[in-house]
Amino acid sequence: MALLTVLVVTVVGGARGAEPVVLPTPAYEFRPASADGIGKFFLGREISHVMGHQGADWLERPEREIEERTDLVIPALQLRPGDVVADIGAGTGYFSWRLARAVGPNGRVLAVDIQPEMLEILGRAMRERGVSNVFPVLGTITDPRLPTNSLDLAIMVDVYHEFSHPYEMLGAICRALKPGGRVVFIEYRGEDPEVPIKPLHKMTQAEVKREATVHPLDWVETVATLPRQHLIIFRKRAASP
Repeated sequence: MALLTVLVVTVVGGARGAEPVVLPTPAYEFRPASADGIGKFFLGREISHVMGHQGADWLERPEREIEERTDLVIPALQLRPGDVVADIGAGTGYFSWRLARAVGPNGRVLAVDIQPEMLEILGRAMRERGVSNVFPVLGTITDPRLPTNSLDLAIMVDVYHEFSHPYEMLGAICRALKPGGRVVFIEYRGEDPEVPIKPLHKMTQAEVKREATVHPLDWVETVATLPRQHLIIFRKRAASP
């Protein structure tokens, strides 16, 4: 692990001072890449290649709802009218318009992707559906470019395992969450060899928990209704007084 030095400002007897604190920060490792990986490892997990916009049709395949029971995802999130949600790695917007319907006309969905081509496809799909409360956001590999303390929920569907900078990205997502806001990981189950997905495009529940709790996130629950994926919910801790 690398060490990160930060300054914590304290107030003692009315005098304001700075006290250095050393916090452990996970470091990336680099090894020879496997067939589907980039040779970059985070907490022992090799990061997978990104699926490019050329694979957009796979996201919209007709059998997806039956294979993955995507119809069960939105009810599991327990969204409220007016919520602000970030769909991180939104791709074609498969979930974006469903989220938009759940939060209602007074809610907003910020659809984040790092590929302009995906956002073009997404924008066209939203216009065709007449959806007006989904807002495309062009992020970067380290920052989704979302306002601080603005989100009630952030969701990542089969995308976190592809982040080339997972520590930085999840840190930025945490900053965008309101205190008490939730972040949801949906990942193919790495524990299950019967799930017909390449190993680096799956994650175990233990891997998700290990990487999420490096940040100020507390595990809430794992929803076990999906046939192939984990749906794991964390909550951002309230700021300390």
